[in-house]
Amino acid sequence: MKYKLLPVILTASLTSVLTLFIVSRFENKTPYFTVAGDHGSKATASYTAYGNAATGTGPANFENAAGLSVRAVVHVKSTRNGRTVTANSNDLFSQMFGPQQYYIQPQQEAGSGVVISPDGYIVTNNHVVANGDEIAVTFNDRYTTKAKVVGTDPNTDIAVLKIEGKKDLNYLEFGNSDDARLGQWVLAVGYPLTLDATVTAGIISAKGRAIGVNKSSSSAIESFIQTDAAVNPGNSGGALVNTEGQLIGINSAIASPTGSYAGYSYAIPSNIVRKAVNDLMKYGEVQRAYMGVEFFNSATATPEQIRQLGLDRTPGVYLTRVLPKGGAEKAGLRSGDFITQINGQPVNNEPELKGQIAHYQPGDNITVAYTRDGKPYTAMLQLTNYSGTMDILREESGSKFLGASFRPLSKDEKAKFNISSGLLLTDPGRGQLAKHSQMGQGFVITGVNNSLISSVTDLRKAITGTKDIMIAGFYPGRTGMCYFQVNGLDDAGAVE
Repeated sequence: MKYKLLPVILTASLTSVLTLFIVSRFENKTPYFTVAGDHGSKATASYTAYGNAATGTGPANFENAAGLSVRAVVHVKSTRNGRTVTANSNDLFSQMFGPQQYYIQPQQEAGSGVVISPDGYIVTNNHVVANGDEIAVTFNDRYTTKAKVVGTDPNTDIAVLKIEGKKDLNYLEFGNSDDARLGQWVLAVGYPLTLDATVTAGIISAKGRAIGVNKSSSSAIESFIQTDAAVNPGNSGGALVNTEGQLIGINSAIASPTGSYAGYSYAIPSNIVRKAVNDLMKYGEVQRAYMGVEFFNSATATPEQIRQLGLDRTPGVYLTRVLPKGGAEKAGLRSGDFITQINGQPVNNEPELKGQIAHYQPGDNITVAYTRDGKPYTAMLQLTNYSGTMDILREESGSKFLGASFRPLSKDEKAKFNISSGLLLTDPGRGQLAKHSQMGQGFVITGVNNSLISSVTDLRKAITGTKDIMIAGFYPGRTGMCYFQVNGLDDAGAVE
């Protein structure tokens, strides 16, 4: 009997020995749980893909993007010197004893900026540097230097700075903000609350948002990327980057009842930023393009208006008026049409439409998709400037005077304000006008010393030969006229 069991025992033993040999020979010697980056290791489990929602690839890794960003984002400090100003009061005391003067102490504002070229060009928000007489930037390694303002644009809230003496700087490349998608991971990089460079993460929670924060002019462009990345005072002008380290926005604002972060932050899309930067560097001012239309503001519409116009069932932007001789009229658009796409990019609301048009120059041709009576159409439309022409407007053409920037009102703006003349202050600058008055962005000058003003040329003529002037005008959206007594201009008739 035992001889019959012997083959079975031997077979089992040989099988066990062979199994142990095979296991010891071919077994992967790495542990089941591994440290990421070990050579030769293979992941046996992975996290849920927190990847770029636009591509759907891989788990998100913020390390490279954060490392690139903090070296290219700078701390911007804008200092306004102390000054004596004249109160713009027309009360009985001023009439009897003359205008009151008082001294304003030096003031400093702080924000962030993004280096966009190795030779020292920096982009930031206009509101960070608009009132500064001296601008300084500090890098992440504590290197501090002065910066020169190359150009500003209150409509987009963009400013371009330049530093000298440094080459081969770390900088961020522009990404395509049109490719940004809801749910995509992003980083906000800046210098909040006077802290050193700080990186926060979040997702894109909305696009094409307008929150009415840019009150510098009646032509402000707001088509923000909304994120839930934490942004606080001091982050303005900082970078919004994707996980590849590309600049897709400039952080500009927060929505908060307290003034500090409360869940939502807003960035200017990089495509708008890039267009503004290129224009400021090439022409000295942004070349704003117009379609020649007025559209319905669905954000302030009543439910009844939305139903009557069909906005609850028709996508796009509803045109309430097509201006005579404008690009839209020449292309065949009519009031009542719904614009749905610009050059293939969907436009679902008014901020998205304005944001798309802000990519282009006067004279550019765009393809407009629209619906009329439920039927789809397309048209080729040529954009114009605010005067209805395709001319390029340059800084040296006379839009700057007394250190400030101006532009004439368009015919539609004059009709809207019910005035026959007017000159819009787009940027007070840092020259004599800013030093001698508190006139703010968006102020419409209608007269100087009883002379009507419609252009910078009119303004020059009105103050030639005098150092003391009275400027009359108003702020759009506010009630009543304002008067600024400006005294002690230096060589008032000369251009700064």
